Amino acid sequence: MNSQIVPGSIAAVAQQTGKSIAESFLSADAVILVDTSGSMHANDSRNGKSRYEVACEELKKLQADMPGKLALLSFSSDVRFCPAGIPTDFGEMTNLAKALKFAKQADINNMRFIVISDGEPDSEGEAIFEAKKFKNRIDTIFVGPDGGAGQDFLKRLAKASGGQNMTSAQVKELATDVRTLLLTA
Repeated sequence: MNSQIVPGSIAAVAQQTGKSIAESFLSADAVILVDTSGSMHANDSRNGKSRYEVACEELKKLQADMPGKLALLSFSSDVRFCPAGIPTDFGEMTNLAKALKFAKQADINNMRFIVISDGEPDSEGEAIFEAKKFKNRIDTIFVGPDGGAGQDFLKRLAKASGGQNMTSAQVKELATDVRTLLLTA
């Protein structure tokens, strides 16, 4: 397991302020759900890196720019809160419905939710069903190949909760896309 703490992550802010991770989480503005399933290991991102590797690089930039404002969850067959700012690399199936159930705990006033994925969940129907339960919107960012099968699904997932969908070509513009989503009402 990686023990690195990303500057600006919930854990880094907790260390700097002397607060607990739970107290630091209360200052977060968004929960970012990062797909870390096997398909995120496709090496079709910048410089031949995997979608997962580039997503991690982009999320590090975001956390540094927005200290303590982003809470990361990684999901695959399981889901995990990642306060240190590095999504757990599960590399298994894609249980998005389970991840949404887990994230629902943070569905409090004005919390933002952003799903970053190639849009290939184990059960599209279950994921849409869970998304409809949220009082806050769920925005989505598609990080697969343009026109990929998951692109349409992520549009439908965002629509189910009143959210927006974006496509991050080869994951390389992920940080910019997340900022854009967070700045739109």
